[in-house]
Amino acid sequence: MPLSIQNLSKRYANGVQALDNVNLTIAPGMFGLLGPNGAGKSTLMRTLATLQEADSGAASLDGLDVLRDKDGVRRLLGYLPQEFGVYPKVTAAEMLDHFARLKGISNSKARKQTVDALLERVNLAKVRKQKLGGFSGGMRQRFGIAQALIGNPRLIIVDEPTAGLDPEERVRFHNLLADIGRDVIVILSTHIVDDVSDLCPNFAVISKGRVLLAGEPQAQVARLQGKIWRRVIAREKRDEVAGLPVISTRLQSGATVVRAYSDAPLDGWEGVEPDLEDVYFSAVAGHVQ
Repeated sequence: MPLSIQNLSKRYANGVQALDNVNLTIAPGMFGLLGPNGAGKSTLMRTLATLQEADSGAASLDGLDVLRDKDGVRRLLGYLPQEFGVYPKVTAAEMLDHFARLKGISNSKARKQTVDALLERVNLAKVRKQKLGGFSGGMRQRFGIAQALIGNPRLIIVDEPTAGLDPEERVRFHNLLADIGRDVIVILSTHIVDDVSDLCPNFAVISKGRVLLAGEPQAQVARLQGKIWRRVIAREKRDEVAGLPVISTRLQSGATVVRAYSDAPLDGWEGVEPDLEDVYFSAVAGHVQ
């Protein structure tokens, strides 16, 4: 039951090419979509979620035309958008019951069983009668996943779900996503490399609307063996690395740690083990594809 995306393109009225001939095949399990802000991730997610139209291309899920059979897609879809609003004066159980009605669960007993099971799964059963306005950011995100799971969806899309979460809530949310992703397609759209490294057996990097690379994280990291170099310089001497194939810089204890991509050794630089962040920055800089 793969999700197949073929030649998907979208240009906005202001001239921005949000998607540019996107091709991806996504199998069941967790799939990470990495990219900087404005890369086209949210446009792709909203298109797959039937919330906006593509200009051209196709997408299918187990024979279902995702772009044209919107009602059919919505019956199979769970979606947690980047901005997930709630009614602050409504309790978690009441709101989830409302969502279950919208999903077509008309039997009250079946709805209650669904609501109870989902609140238990996302560890919100003890606060089922608490108003959503009093929920923390992490609790709201877990509630968002609960509503996305109504109806046993086969495709779940989560857009920037861990942005703003504290470390404890982020770990809890990771565990929840990993559990969900065992049986269905879960697309995790994010700019946080560690989220993909921790959760996703497959991923893609997208920038300026184009897919730059796709594959298994470990395999992509292995491709960079012997090609990532590190140098520590004083903050006021950044011009010393101007013109070199720098992929990232990071301030650390008053100094600047610089990492670069090069097939050959760089004079005065030390070779280091690559990681997924190096893959991401190298792809966005155009060094790998």
